[in-house]
Amino acid sequence: MKNKYRKLKLSVLLQTVFVTALTVLVGAFLLDYVIDGVYNESFGRIFVDVLMDMGVERETAIAWYWKFIGNNKDLFMMVGFLSLFALFFYIALSQMTKYLHQIEAGIENIISDSTEPVHLITELRPIEKRLNKIKETLKKQELEAIEAENRKNDLVVFLAHDLKTPLTSIVAYLSMLDSHPDMSVEERARYTHISLEKAIRLGELISEFFEITRFNLQNIELEKVKLNLSMMLEQLADELYGVLREKNLICKVYMEDNLVVEGDPDKLARVFDNILRNAVTYCYPDTLIEIQAKDIGDNVEIIFINKGKQIPPEKLDRLFEKFYRVDDARSSSTGGAGLGLAIAKEIVELHSGTIRAESNEEETKFIVSLPKGEKDEVYSHSGRTLGGKGRRRKKI
Repeated sequence: MKNKYRKLKLSVLLQTVFVTALTVLVGAFLLDYVIDGVYNESFGRIFVDVLMDMGVERETAIAWYWKFIGNNKDLFMMVGFLSLFALFFYIALSQMTKYLHQIEAGIENIISDSTEPVHLITELRPIEKRLNKIKETLKKQELEAIEAENRKNDLVVFLAHDLKTPLTSIVAYLSMLDSHPDMSVEERARYTHISLEKAIRLGELISEFFEITRFNLQNIELEKVKLNLSMMLEQLADELYGVLREKNLICKVYMEDNLVVEGDPDKLARVFDNILRNAVTYCYPDTLIEIQAKDIGDNVEIIFINKGKQIPPEKLDRLFEKFYRVDDARSSSTGGAGLGLAIAKEIVELHSGTIRAESNEEETKFIVSLPKGEKDEVYSHSGRTLGGKGRRRKKI
């Protein structure tokens, strides 16, 4: 780091030395050949003659010459040398300011969105690398923003189209029920059930619209307490019983007792719920979802494991981007706004934690790491008794 600008410092030093040397040489020349040379007596004679022309006596004029000029030679030499140095240094600064012009051109290159990389002179090579790094970062962020906006727009179009399907079905079935009062009980029950399913799906799509709109407007603020993580995970697994039953899934929870973290219970519940629902959506039917939680030093690690199709390595890092979905095709079962994992990542990082994903041919894991909290005065996420089918709890 110290040698980063060695060439720049050496260049400035050499220019300063050159200015100083030039000042000394020119000053010495003027001193020897002008002040102490041929012009010395001429200047004194001219000074005395001018005063005599103004009515001053010769002896008085000579005395004034020695009082103000002759005896202050050292002062005039100092002023002369400083003036020469200032003049030469100002000229040298014109050369030095080329560094600023170079940096200004580099910044202009970034602002103008030029496709060419920033090129600076050798002395400014470290700044050139830094500016090019900034340019690459800004370009990457711009492309990511454009891509996210395109994905959002595509999702809005998809959702707008999908809204028509359940709404049309609901209107059609309700119209049939309204126009056929003599319909049999079995048919009425069947059409009512279909209308209910379509209405539920319509509600989910509307919720996705709210998620898309709210994501860019939300400002997540944490209200941290000491939280019993074991109880929270048990409760979340228990609350998914209905969703698990639809795909004939079992959720097992393996954890140490009384795991405590310091965090916002509502926000962390949203993180774990998003990960669990993602696991349910993309796992194979009739399989097992595991939740593991354990103490690993200063952190608590929570792992969600589901059996499902392998996520390609190039897509793993993008899982936590907003509006990104692994599957390009939308369906009523997996179509979503692609915000759950992005929101989960933001909340986890606000807790000074980390979240990552791993996937192979057999299973996919989501690993969340959170800083531990002390076990005194622990907040319980819920006071109700846990229980229900669809999940089993085991201690590690």
